[in-house]
Amino acid sequence: MANVTKSRPLSPHLQIYKPIPTMVMSILHRITGAALYFGTILVAWWLIAAATGADYFEWVNWFMGTFIGRLVLFGYTWALMHHMLGGLRHLMWDVGYGFDKHFSTKLAKANLIGSVVLTIVIWVVAYLIRN
Repeated sequence: MANVTKSRPLSPHLQIYKPIPTMVMSILHRITGAALYFGTILVAWWLIAAATGADYFEWVNWFMGTFIGRLVLFGYTWALMHHMLGGLRHLMWDVGYGFDKHFSTKLAKANLIGSVVLTIVIWVVAYLIRN
């Protein structure tokens, strides 16, 4: 018997599927979930610095105020907002809504746009309160 699977993949993969918004948002939801694990280490580091003493706490605050620190915090904020909105989308699916192809595509696009807008709003409000 000839092996007919030798010239084709054993299972579908990204070279076969055309990326669609819902698939991309699903992948981003997993990536942001993993990123939040590492971002939570930053929150723990900040809290540990606060408990350790004023000098170390000031150093951590200085580092988070640098360009790299703020870029990491901005990315953490976006990951948090994106994952939260993705979680709400999944919750909606869990209760049986939003399975229509066109609606789920709109919801996936809204997830990305909403996460970017919320991140920018959070940072603008934070800067306005700070000054």
